[in-house]
Amino acid sequence: MSVDIIFKIAAVGILTAVISQILKNIHKEDIATIATLAGIVIVLVMVVNMISELFDTLKTLFMLY
Repeated sequence: MSVDIIFKIAAVGILTAVISQILKNIHKEDIATIATLAGIVIVLVMVVNMISELFDTLKTLFMLY
């Protein structure tokens, strides 16, 4: 596992927080909530891909088919 994925997740989090705060300041709370949820979904997809790669590696390591 590289540190690169941690930086990507942090970048998505910071960008989501900035966009959310900007939208809340211009009184668009509903769109800010949608933007926050989109950021969460992006991070979850990244994590699910990592977990999938982990299971594939374990499957090949223990020769499970």
